[in-house]
This record gives sequence, C-alpha cells and structure tokens, in this order.
Amino acid sequence: MEKVTLLLQLVIAAGIFNVWVVRFKKASAYRGRSAQNMPEEFAAYGLPPWFMASIGVLKVGCAVALIAGLWWPRLTDPAALVLAVLMLGAIAMHGKVKDPLIKWLPAFLVLLMSVLVVLL
Repeated sequence: MEKVTLLLQLVIAAGIFNVWVVRFKKASAYRGRSAQNMPEEFAAYGLPPWFMASIGVLKVGCAVALIAGLWWPRLTDPAALVLAVLMLGAIAMHGKVKDPLIKWLPAFLVLLMSVLVVLL
C-alpha cells in the first residue's frame, strides 16, 4: 500500500502543478463555464482575484508538501486533507454555475485520490 500512496502523492502533485503553473493561462475542457484560463474561471464563479491567488498558494503549497512527504511523511496527511477540502469547494463551484459533470471530473478525482492518501 505504501507504493500506492506514494504514487498517488506524485500524481496529485503533478496534476496541481500542471493546472496552477503550466496551464494557468491556458484553456482546458474542464474550466468552469466557458473560461479560457484560471482568472476567467474564478471570475465565472463570481470570485475575486485575491481569492484565486489564495487558493493557488494553498494548492501549490499542498502539492509541494505531498512531494516533501516522500521524505517527511508527517506532511502528507495534512496536505491531502486540505486538498480534499479544496476539491469539495471546486466541485461546489462547478455546481454553482451548473457545469456538466465532465467538468467536475478532475476535482472529483483529486478529491478521491486525496482521501485515499489519508486512508491508506
């Protein structure tokens, strides 16, 4: 099970870095409403830019903690729990704007993987 947990940590962290660093200003089929980048997505949810920055810092910080958790395991569960809560928020935002379920998929998968990290 330890190898599964470590793999999940890496997959979650890579996904967060991809969305919040590599593809921050790029379009994605999973962005809320018809947003073409992260700032547009948060605007579509009716959220201010400072909130987007706060969520970004939290998510990237948790991704870093998941990677650091490979060497310092006590960082892993808190980071995974925070990400799980953030993913619940992301799912709620997709629901708020009545996005189709396919747009919820990444948030749901990260939620599921984060919970598995804590439980395993």
